[in-house]
Amino acid sequence: MPLPPNPKCLACIGYSRAEAKRVHGPQGDDCWKDNTCDRKRNHYRHRKESNAKRKGEYAEQKAKSTPAETTEILSIPVQAPSVALLYLYKEKPKDTHLHALAISVWQGSEKLAEIEAVHCMGMTNTQVNRYLKEVLKVLQERYGITEFEPPIRLEPSECEIADCPLKDKRHVYTA
Repeated sequence: MPLPPNPKCLACIGYSRAEAKRVHGPQGDDCWKDNTCDRKRNHYRHRKESNAKRKGEYAEQKAKSTPAETTEILSIPVQAPSVALLYLYKEKPKDTHLHALAISVWQGSEKLAEIEAVHCMGMTNTQVNRYLKEVLKVLQERYGITEFEPPIRLEPSECEIADCPLKDKRHVYTA
């Protein structure tokens, strides 16, 4: 570990050379030595820049000497099957009424089709199931899909239908 800087030498860097020689020379405390003090004053004056330069050179040298690890990255294409996602817009408890539903068809991360969201207000469970069976029939003809993925539940307030009656209630402000 390096020695701490001499406080007397640190104070001396603020003086000009002639003034430092007068204060620390034969008329002063007699610690002045021409070559040694000139080097120390220069070192202390530029210590931050020298240390930063040295650190940068060390880091650069270390980066050159350590070999970069190369990891082989393989990309294997996956033929993902087409899936149908069923979005159910309904409140949290399971026995609440279904507000709306929407369906989208995906293959991997590519969206193939989207079936418009439909309000289910006033529809019975039988009518909803009949509608879903019709949708599955079309999806099977086009994409070979025979069933929906597990349904995704969304809040009715997130309904994407433009003329949704809930939107009128959400935008009513009271003073």
